[in-house]
Amino acid sequence: MRVQSLLVMKARTIPNMRGFFDDMNRLTFVSATLLASVSIAATAQARPMTPEDVAKIESVGAIAISPDGSRIAYTTSSLPDVTEGEDNGRTSSELSIATAPDFARQYLPDDISPGGVSFSPDGRMVTFLWANEDDDRAVWGIPVDGGTYTKLAGVDDTGVRSYHFSPDGGTIYMLTGPGEDEQRAAQRKGGFNARVYEEEFRPARLFAATLGDEMDDEPREITIPGFVSDFDVSSDGRMGIISTTPTPLVDDSYTSQRVNVIDLSTGNVTAVVATPGKIGDVEISPDGSQLSLIAGVDMNDPAATTLHLVDTATGEYRAINGGAAEAAVDAEWLADGRLATVVHVGVQSVLRIYNADGTVASEQDPGELILTRVEAAGDRIAVAANAPQHPTELFVWNNGNFDRWTNHNDWLSDITFGEQRAYTFTATDGQEVEGVLILPVGGVPEGGAPTIMNVHGGPEAHDSNGWQTAYSKPGHVAAGEGYAVFLPNYRGSTGYGVDFSKQHQGNYTDPEFRDIVDAKNALAADGITDADRTGITGGSYGGYASAWGATYHSEEYAASVMFVGISDQTSKFGTTDIPYEMYNVHSRAWPWDDWQKMLEVSPIYYTDRATTPILIMHGEDDTRVDPSQSMELYRFLRVRQPDTPVRLVFYPGEGHGNRLAASRYDYNLRMMEWFDTYLKTGDRTAELPGPR
Repeated sequence: MRVQSLLVMKARTIPNMRGFFDDMNRLTFVSATLLASVSIAATAQARPMTPEDVAKIESVGAIAISPDGSRIAYTTSSLPDVTEGEDNGRTSSELSIATAPDFARQYLPDDISPGGVSFSPDGRMVTFLWANEDDDRAVWGIPVDGGTYTKLAGVDDTGVRSYHFSPDGGTIYMLTGPGEDEQRAAQRKGGFNARVYEEEFRPARLFAATLGDEMDDEPREITIPGFVSDFDVSSDGRMGIISTTPTPLVDDSYTSQRVNVIDLSTGNVTAVVATPGKIGDVEISPDGSQLSLIAGVDMNDPAATTLHLVDTATGEYRAINGGAAEAAVDAEWLADGRLATVVHVGVQSVLRIYNADGTVASEQDPGELILTRVEAAGDRIAVAANAPQHPTELFVWNNGNFDRWTNHNDWLSDITFGEQRAYTFTATDGQEVEGVLILPVGGVPEGGAPTIMNVHGGPEAHDSNGWQTAYSKPGHVAAGEGYAVFLPNYRGSTGYGVDFSKQHQGNYTDPEFRDIVDAKNALAADGITDADRTGITGGSYGGYASAWGATYHSEEYAASVMFVGISDQTSKFGTTDIPYEMYNVHSRAWPWDDWQKMLEVSPIYYTDRATTPILIMHGEDDTRVDPSQSMELYRFLRVRQPDTPVRLVFYPGEGHGNRLAASRYDYNLRMMEWFDTYLKTGDRTAELPGPR
């Protein structure tokens, strides 16, 4: 069992070791030299954070509150601990129910990894999605007062993706997959397994199952328009909302998603919310008269960060925080008709309560907490939040305070953390740019510290001043090894308003990548960074920045680690699953509009000047940024700059980011080893580390 009841938390022993893959890719272990530590408590010894620690981190996942607010169900998410010999695998979850701070118990066996956690309308049962060995993913429930889990509803030959109860609890509405195509299945059995690219689409389906019926009875199918990705049901059970796209392609989910209001008795669409931009969180007000909608303000808005109110009768909508230098993240209606909203303002966050008319009722400052989600029921508001020294935990709003209800990773009290704070600098053109700075454990040495610029992807995202350590984020592991780490919210980032997030459009690489160089210079001027020992890393668009830093800006960076990054903007258009999204919110031009311009914002074009040692890593099944992007850069560098250290690592079975425990652990080890070899020493000619 990975998570014990919070009544009795299991103590953990954290080994200080570095694991590595041998030439046959089998994980073995070697002991690392124990670092000197100082006592920070009678029962704990301070020590730096390690990749082994990152591999065993647990955090709160889903949150659901019972209708009367007395119970909070939550999941604890974790990966198999491959550093302790557990079998490799993906993230799994455990279900617990809390009734007070530090007072919870686990509700399901260890081998059940639940999703879609909710409560039945009467609050007597906590429900979840799960697929056992014999059935597809279905809706299950377990009594909160004790008892065994039972299957409530499902659909033959297809899994349930999401579900909602009718207000009386007598009906479960289920969004499912399309079901098996019997003709194509028969063809595949005969060896005819050809796949027609981007044409063989079949829509999801919506079903209504009456609780209490025998499971052999067929749930009633409700006709729904288009390709549905999400749905919800009003509190009176008469109305539903569905999010639809013309096709299930990822590009359509970014550029063509619409919210439809439907009559659940007939399936007829009664209103369409024709927002032109990206769509995020959508919620139905208690009286069904309004929707809260977090969406983009136009088709060129890089992200869904503006909060709107929608009239469900007409589909008309209006922005209520339009133009503000912030990003709405999540919203939840309260029982009294007000709206609780998580808003990120730069690198911090607030909980803002709106009245039903869109005026602000109050705003709560959570201090160092970074709120990421909000849930509400009864008279209780709960949030998921992280902080500089802990990953996501469950907090409850209580008379002006955010009370912490869960405490995972109690071993973090043994860790010596570097100082972490917001840092603002002035870019070359006068723009103020903010980011998150983590200083080395023990402080900055004279002459400045070796520094890693950790660049987020998107760029329509942002880094908050919360938990910033992960398998691909050096964070406090690097701080424990003497590095400073800076996470810049460069031009194009969210959290600073739509205008800021659009500043990079139509001109790849500048000003956004110039911002990162300006950050380096500002940190060096402040005595924090050793300008000759500055490295860069990131994934996706951050990988693009890392490739650009190793080629065009090679003189600025002593080492680079590129993950699922872009090297050729022309071939990227031809191989990605989001060409229209790239056009709308990034390039604002097609390659054929100006072939030379697109080439000149491609790192491969500048490989002749590349002396920066670069480690390139990529998932072999990535559809967002095709693995050929990494192959192109690797091949250009090997041919044009044979003396520059370069290594390419592919992860079989991984996509646009690693999901398997071993792949994540391996990534973290390789990243830190690369920086130790080339960045900490400042020696660009050092021999390659072993291939492992």
